[in-house]
Amino acid sequence: MASSAVVLTKSSPTVSLDKHGVTSGLIRVNLNWTSARAAAQQKAGEARGLLRRMRASLQAGSVQDADLDLGCMIRFSDGSKTVVQALGDSFGAVGHFPYVALDADDRTGARAAGENLVINLDHQAEFSKLLLFVYIYEGSGDFRGLDAVVTLTSDRGDRFEVRLDECPPQARACAIALIKRQKGELVIGREVRWFTPQDGPGIQDVISRAYRLGMKWTPGRK
Repeated sequence: MASSAVVLTKSSPTVSLDKHGVTSGLIRVNLNWTSARAAAQQKAGEARGLLRRMRASLQAGSVQDADLDLGCMIRFSDGSKTVVQALGDSFGAVGHFPYVALDADDRTGARAAGENLVINLDHQAEFSKLLLFVYIYEGSGDFRGLDAVVTLTSDRGDRFEVRLDECPPQARACAIALIKRQKGELVIGREVRWFTPQDGPGIQDVISRAYRLGMKWTPGRK
C-alpha cells in the first residue's frame, strides 16, 4: 500500500530527509498538471444550455495546451554548477555527473506520467543546493487552472508533495523547492516562489539570480 504523502505547506514548509531515513538511493521528482484543453472541455461539458455548451466548446477548441518544463539547478560543494532541463537537451545523468536526470519532455500535460526527474542521493555529499523549478515554455498564459503538483518519492516509497497553488496573474515560472543541508541534515524546503515576465528577461536567469546560484545563460530551444 502506498504511503500517504507529506504535504509541504506555508505553515509547514520543510521536511528532513534524514529524519525519514532517506539518505541514499534515488529520489524521483514528478511534475503533473491538468491539460488546459482538457480543463476547458470539462468546463464546456458542465455548461448549462445548448448555446452555452456550443460557445464553451468553441472556446475550448481554441485553447492551447501548456508546455511546462521541469528542471533542476544544481550547485556542487566544489563551487561548480549546472542545470538539468529539456531546453538545450540538458537531460543529465544519474550514474555520473551531474547525478540528476530528466526522463522525458511532456509537451501538453496529457502524458499520464507527467515529467520525471531523478536525483541520486548516493552522491548527496557532492551537492550544495538543488533548486527544483518549472516554467511555461509555450502555451497557457500562466499557471492558474493547471493544478500543477510536484511529488518527490524515495526508493522506499516515502512521498513529499508540493502543490503549486496561489498563482498570481501572468506567472510564467515557479521555484518549487530547495534541497540543501541544514544543521547537518538534508532538507527539502517548499518555495513556491512565482516569477512573471515583469521580473526581467530570461526567466531562468531571474530565478538563478534570486537564489544566488551564479549561472550564466545562453538562448536555447528544444
